[in-house]
Formats: sequence, structure tokens, C-alpha cells
Amino acid sequence: MKARRSAISRDTHETRISIRLNLDGKGQSRIRTGVPFFDHMLTLFAKHAVVDLQLQCDGDLEVDAHHTVEDCGIALGQAFATALGDKRGIRRYGFGFHPKNPFTGEAYVPMDECLARCVVDFGGRPHLAWRGLDKFSQKKITAAEKNQDASSAFRFGLAREFFQAFANEARCNLHLELLYGDEPHHIVEALFKAFARAVDAARRHDSRIAGELPSTTGKL
Repeated sequence: MKARRSAISRDTHETRISIRLNLDGKGQSRIRTGVPFFDHMLTLFAKHAVVDLQLQCDGDLEVDAHHTVEDCGIALGQAFATALGDKRGIRRYGFGFHPKNPFTGEAYVPMDECLARCVVDFGGRPHLAWRGLDKFSQKKITAAEKNQDASSAFRFGLAREFFQAFANEARCNLHLELLYGDEPHHIVEALFKAFARAVDAARRHDSRIAGELPSTTGKL
């Protein structure tokens, strides 16, 4: 089976990003974005999606963390699109797991008091559905680190920017929903873990359709 790997570089006036991705990895990662909470989210994403990910970003954190987070989503989406190639033989739809019924087609991930859901389709049509989450958009999850300006703190709304950028560049339908929860840190962590589990399911090869495109249109 052909190795599904990619290497992406993205340089702008706001960020410089380099990514190496192996879709058939072991969940190993080396992440450095300058935003510790975001590093934590990308590390757990790689772990639970079971992909190997190296990502380094030098961004204008003296302005805000926004450019860093959004541009990493853009570059990571591009890395997935490249590594997936023509998508022949993949399951395409990802729904991770359900604690009660593994056939429901939904990925529910709990994190303490909250429960999040994610479904992904690498079908070539970019769209982000973001439900039950807007009321948290201005919440700060972390303060700035020492020796950094206060603008480098991670706001809840940055999570949406990341997922929107990923969906656009990976050309996927990405549906994220909060069923319930109160603590912004827990909610974002549950979202990233649900995202990881859904991606893990969707990027896998299905032996029943080896070499075939999972679409009736003939193109993804």
C-alpha cells in the first residue's frame, strides 16, 4: 500500500508553518506553535487520530493568537488533502465510536461534565457545522504565558477558526456539536478528541472496496 504522507510549508507575513504528516502512523507528534493550549490540542488530536504529526509554527503572537491558530488549520487541512491523495479505498465517512451503539454513525466523546459530537466526510465539499457552541465564543481558556503579550491567550472562538480552516482546505464536511457542558477547556478538548476519532475512522482503508472510489459520482 502506498505511503500516505505529506509535507507542507506555508509562509505569509503573519506565520511560517511547516508540517509533516503520516496518516498511517502511531499517534506520535512533535508540536510547537507558541500557544501551549493549542499545542496540547494538536498533540491529543494526533494521539487519538493515530496519525504522526510534526508541526512547527512561528506566528505573530505579539498581535494575537488568531493568525497562528487559523493558519495551522489551513496548513493541516492541506496536509490531509495531499496525504489522502485520490481517496481510493478509504471509508470516507468518519464517526469514531458511540459508547452504547457502534453503528449509529456518530462520534460522542465525553470530557468530565461535557459531551461533544463530531462527524466528518472527506467527500470534497467544504462545510463546517458548529452547533451549541457560539455562546462560548468570547470565553478565554488560558491566559498568556510568561513573557508574552496578553493577546496570545487562547480564546474559545479560535477553535472555530481552526476547524473552519481545516474543513476548507481538507475539503470535508465537518460537523461539531456540544450536547452539554460548562467548562470551556473541557469543551474544546472534547471537540478535538471527537474530531480525532472521526478522522481516524474516515481516513482508514476499507478492504471491501480496495482501490475503489467511495462515491457514485466517480470523483471526490
